[in-house]
Amino acid sequence: MSEIFTHEVLQVIWFLLWGLLWGIYFVLDGFDLGMGTLLPFLASNEDERRVIFNAAGPFWDGNEVWLITAGGVTFAAFPLAYAVLFSALYAPLLILLFALIFRAVSFEFRNKIDSPQWRKIWDTVQFLGSFLPALLLGVAFAGLFQGIPINENGVYTGTILSLLNVYGLLGGLFFVVMFAVHGCVWLSLKSEGYLQEKADRCALKLWPLLVLLAVAFLVATYFYTPLFNIFLRILPLSIIPLLAVVLLLIFPAFMRSGKRVTAFAVSALFILLVTLFGVIGMFPNVVPSNINPEYSITIAESASSQLTLTIMLCVALVCVPIVIIYQAWVYSVFSHKITKEELDSDHAY
Repeated sequence: MSEIFTHEVLQVIWFLLWGLLWGIYFVLDGFDLGMGTLLPFLASNEDERRVIFNAAGPFWDGNEVWLITAGGVTFAAFPLAYAVLFSALYAPLLILLFALIFRAVSFEFRNKIDSPQWRKIWDTVQFLGSFLPALLLGVAFAGLFQGIPINENGVYTGTILSLLNVYGLLGGLFFVVMFAVHGCVWLSLKSEGYLQEKADRCALKLWPLLVLLAVAFLVATYFYTPLFNIFLRILPLSIIPLLAVVLLLIFPAFMRSGKRVTAFAVSALFILLVTLFGVIGMFPNVVPSNINPEYSITIAESASSQLTLTIMLCVALVCVPIVIIYQAWVYSVFSHKITKEELDSDHAY
């Protein structure tokens, strides 16, 4: 395989796979982060809260496998970029880690004690453990698109406040609302009755806000980042942002007509295209510098050896389809709606 793929080709392949893995993670974990964020606003009684927990329960840990995979690929394929990123984004990544840990605990601890106050504590943990990761992921990726303050030695010269600028916060809000809409559609698929109606209405009410944030983020991206440069140079790539816009505009039509599966697929593809737009726009940089473009860390500078990338590609071609097949089986097994009988079962959250 090393004779077929040169080192430069392997670098590009792994850069695109890196972006794709992040996109898959956002699509899959996005819906349960979105549901957790909306928990205090959508659920008005204990049964509805339990439906939301059980709509995410069988899937959240499998979804986060893709987060580990994306992080692992960053480490193995682009070790220099990994070192700089995890040093520069240490504080937000640590907050993200603890938020996800406590969110995981909330699934298991919520029903350990039969007390409304106890459950309220873990409902709050579920909300914060969903809202904060969505916000931080948006802020982190917006910061990456804009460029982070690294010098010629790859040393981060800013603070966590450097990421909390107008563009970074706009990216964070965009991710929160995007995941919330995605979560509404998933909840609608998994629930029935009044909760399903509330999820449908919530998705349609949040949609105009998502459009507004998407437009604002797109305009800000033009002024704050160089992401559009590659799309202007290679016009066929423009299909990515254009298709994302089309999907966003047609989304409410499927929700209003009750085609929830199609609406979920549209939402998922929109999230994936948004991610690919940002990642491809950074090419050939993995970690852009906003101090001086020459200080940016490129895929050529940060990539592992040709042998390492070749071995990784062989492993990925074998293991990734197995993971996909397993997850498809899990989604098939738990594809049913969360009914009263389901909530009364021993294995329910």
